[in-house]
Amino acid sequence: MALYSAQDFTRLLGTPGFSDALLTQHFELYRGYVKNANALHDELDAAAPGKPPAPYWSELKRRFGWEWNGMRLHEMYFGNLTKNRTSLEKTAALGAQISHDFGSHDAWEKEFRATGSLRGIGWAALVWDREARRLFNVWIDEHDRGQLAGCPVLLLMDVFEHAFMMDYGTKRADYIEAFLAAADWERATHRFETARTPVREAVHA
Repeated sequence: MALYSAQDFTRLLGTPGFSDALLTQHFELYRGYVKNANALHDELDAAAPGKPPAPYWSELKRRFGWEWNGMRLHEMYFGNLTKNRTSLEKTAALGAQISHDFGSHDAWEKEFRATGSLRGIGWAALVWDREARRLFNVWIDEHDRGQLAGCPVLLLMDVFEHAFMMDYGTKRADYIEAFLAAADWERATHRFETARTPVREAVHA
C-alpha cells in the first residue's frame, strides 16, 4: 500500500488567470512527485544502507528528499490558490504582521514580486520565523535549497516554467499578477495563526 496519496485539486479548474489545460498538466506533474516519493520510500525500505552507506542507497536517500519536497510544496501551492478572490485585511493578524515587518502591504508585495522574478527555477515563499517572530520572503531553489529551517510557509508561489509558460510564455510578471489575484489569504491567515502558536518542546528528564 502506498504511503502517500495524491490530493485532488480539481476544484481549482476555472480559476481566473490559469487555463484548465495548464492546471491539468500541473496536477499530473504533482502526481508524478507523489508516485516517485512512494517508489523511493519502498526502495529505501527494502534496501540496507551498508557500512559505509552504499552509493546506490545514498543516492536514493538524497533523491527521496527532493521528490518528497516536490510533493509537499505543490500541495502547499495548490492549497493556497482559490477561484474566489480573497483579500488580506490590514487589521487581521497576518496583515498587521506584514505591515510591521515590511512597512506596508504594498512594500511586502513589491518584495514578493521581486523574489518571484529572480532568474532561475524555484519557489517564492512568505515564511514565519518562530524564533525572531517575524516574516520573510524567501527564494527556494529547486525544492531543497533556500528554505529557512523551521520556518512554516504561509504563502507559496511556484515559479518553475511549468507553472506559467503554457499560459504566459516568458511573461513571468503576468503570471505573478494572476497568482496574487488567486492567492487564498484566508488559507495563508490560517497557516499564520497555526504557525505563531508557541510550540512546546519535550522536556527530557
